[in-house]
Amino acid sequence: MDRRNVNPWSWQDQFGFSQAVEVIGAARVLHCAGQTSSAADGSTLHPDDMRGQTAAALDNLEQVLQDAEMSLANVVQLNYYITDVDRYFAEGAEVVGMRLAAAGVQPASTLLGVTRLAFPDLLIELEAVAVA
Repeated sequence: MDRRNVNPWSWQDQFGFSQAVEVIGAARVLHCAGQTSSAADGSTLHPDDMRGQTAAALDNLEQVLQDAEMSLANVVQLNYYITDVDRYFAEGAEVVGMRLAAAGVQPASTLLGVTRLAFPDLLIELEAVAVA
């Protein structure tokens, strides 16, 4: 499988995403449901803590990827649903940036500010597409 980031500009690099990711020869495509800061019983971890919820949502995404025999390195698209965009950039974006950089990926991404998520105490939801 070959992957190529398509970035006509460079401004997105500081945010750790690509304008597009071209994939050639992928054998498997995994569409992940939105992952939140949820414990195994469905309860919310880290209420009112954007940094903690961001890390936990990434942990849950990585668990789903691992169960599919993939990792963050396989992610080509990562969409963000955020209840407070300013707070995310102040408290959560660094967590995502470090984890994606460590995995060596810069997925295509969209960040959307939303009124609320499935449960009122959730602050972030991550939706991913991975290829192998």
